[in-house]
Amino acid sequence: MKKGFSLPVWVTASAKSAVKKLRGLSFDNYETLVVPNDKEICKIKVHSAGFLKDKFTALAITFVDSGLDLDITQNLEIWTLVNFQKCKEVEINKHEMINLIPGYGVGTHVERLDICISNFAKQLLQANLVEYIPSGFVLNLEIIFPNGKFLAERTSNRSFGIVDGLSIIGTTAETYSSASPEQVEQAKADLDEVLEHDPNQKIIFAIGENGLDLARMNNLGKSIIKIGNWVGPLLVYAAVKNVKQIFILGYHGKLIKLAGGIFHTHNHLADARIEILIYLAHKRKIPIKIIDKIIECNNVQDALQIVENIDIKVANELWLYIVDTIENRTLNYIARYCSNEIEVGVGLFDRERKIRWISRSGRLML
Repeated sequence: MKKGFSLPVWVTASAKSAVKKLRGLSFDNYETLVVPNDKEICKIKVHSAGFLKDKFTALAITFVDSGLDLDITQNLEIWTLVNFQKCKEVEINKHEMINLIPGYGVGTHVERLDICISNFAKQLLQANLVEYIPSGFVLNLEIIFPNGKFLAERTSNRSFGIVDGLSIIGTTAETYSSASPEQVEQAKADLDEVLEHDPNQKIIFAIGENGLDLARMNNLGKSIIKIGNWVGPLLVYAAVKNVKQIFILGYHGKLIKLAGGIFHTHNHLADARIEILIYLAHKRKIPIKIIDKIIECNNVQDALQIVENIDIKVANELWLYIVDTIENRTLNYIARYCSNEIEVGVGLFDRERKIRWISRSGRLML
């Protein structure tokens, strides 16, 4: 199932090459990286490394090779700019030895303005760079994606409050395509492992990294399984395995597809989110003047915002109707392939990563 390496790995390889150059070590077109809590050693190609103007600042460049056809970061150019800064403190925690600076094309949180980077990425950088930082110094590490701003416009980053570029949110060294059949097999294996320990527990299907993070933060259950875009086959597999309760948590702009009967949610296969929203708004008898506003929107989040601005009560009625529709369409989908009894609950979160709407069965489950 291994397809390549995630964005944090390529950033770390570039940074390591730049830091080694700063320490006077010879350039190698490959860097070996240790992965925290893993025995694996990654060997990552680096394009170049050199000094800028003087020997106090170094730059290294890598190009992402994730191995995934549908990965927006495939062949992404990465620059890492590094220098050492004298530290006044005699002792400094290793977690504070690297000062991460979001350069051009790297995403930041809209409210805090700090770099959008996962804990795994931070740990990977620390594990591979700290040994090269001289005593009494901290490392200033500026990460730059020259094409990051352009590519970010093709993602849902802004929907999650991430602006100005791409986020560095990988949680593993290896990359897996959420649209590939192998991803389904991984999720099935995860489910089998959970059921082996307790076959009667409630299962949380979390869509993507944000869904997984929110499910854990909100303590939705003990058995949380991250799934990609193959929602339908995994639901049927769970039903065949006699799972009695499933709660699906995802971003409203992703799961609304289920309300339209689309159970493979990757955009390359089908993207009718606004059309589904318009249909459901009409079915719910939302005032036509509001539906006309929805028709003009480019995405679900903008449509939600417009409806809320016009009438917050109508907006909540519409989205509770949508989440109940998702629940019903999901049960009907499962029934087409399996006769086992199963309960399905659905929760949707918004761009602020707040769980906003929960279906009828979902409210009972939680």
